[in-house]
Amino acid sequence: MKFVKILNISLDNLSKVELLKQLQSGVVFTPNVDHMVKLQYDREFLQTYLQADYKVCDSQILVYASRFLGTPIKEKISGSDLFPAFYTYHKNNPNIKIFLLGGKQGVAQRAAKRINNKVGRNIVIGAHSPSFGFEKDEQECAEIIEIINQSGASVLAVGVGAPKQEKWIIKYKDRLPNIKIFLAVGATIDFEAGTVKRSPKWMSDAGLEWLYRLLVEPQRLWKRYLLEDLPFFWLILKQKLRLYNMPNQSID
Repeated sequence: MKFVKILNISLDNLSKVELLKQLQSGVVFTPNVDHMVKLQYDREFLQTYLQADYKVCDSQILVYASRFLGTPIKEKISGSDLFPAFYTYHKNNPNIKIFLLGGKQGVAQRAAKRINNKVGRNIVIGAHSPSFGFEKDEQECAEIIEIINQSGASVLAVGVGAPKQEKWIIKYKDRLPNIKIFLAVGATIDFEAGTVKRSPKWMSDAGLEWLYRLLVEPQRLWKRYLLEDLPFFWLILKQKLRLYNMPNQSID
């Protein structure tokens, strides 16, 4: 199956290798359980999502859900797995020049240095950590756009959390004519900088990455994982029983 329908979004049913080969241009979002729940009530987020060129599964729990629904997804492609695979795949491609947008002060610059050291060239040519609430400040957004345009980057990786990063990309992408590929990468910039540790691979593969992150950042994440995301499982059961009604009109 080329697409897998989960609730009100169709996910591209691609392997990571297939995606890397296909991805020449466009916007890439990586939906997880938290995104799927937000997409049920945030109409702006839904309309933003529907404008992405690629929507690939960022959660082992979504993989389990797809199997339960009888339409299995090939592979989990989280942003934090896709991004290092992307820059490794393009390490010798001079046309790929990445700009990092996200993280606390100095984090994006640290991530850039570490990535460039791994790749062996300056594949990341610009990095910027915006202020808290920057997305509501048109002047700061205009300044960020100018910085990105002046950098010469062809790829923009935005890691400022959902739904902020997805909405920002769609709102401003037309003002970034040199950017061919837009990646919404969540906490990936922090992972690349080494300021936040990823879960052990076995936990990620088992669908327990959420538990690891909850244990590491309980004050920030307890509400998301223990309260806000729980309706997902009921909604999947309703979809299985053909009782799910899309809250907003979706476009495939």
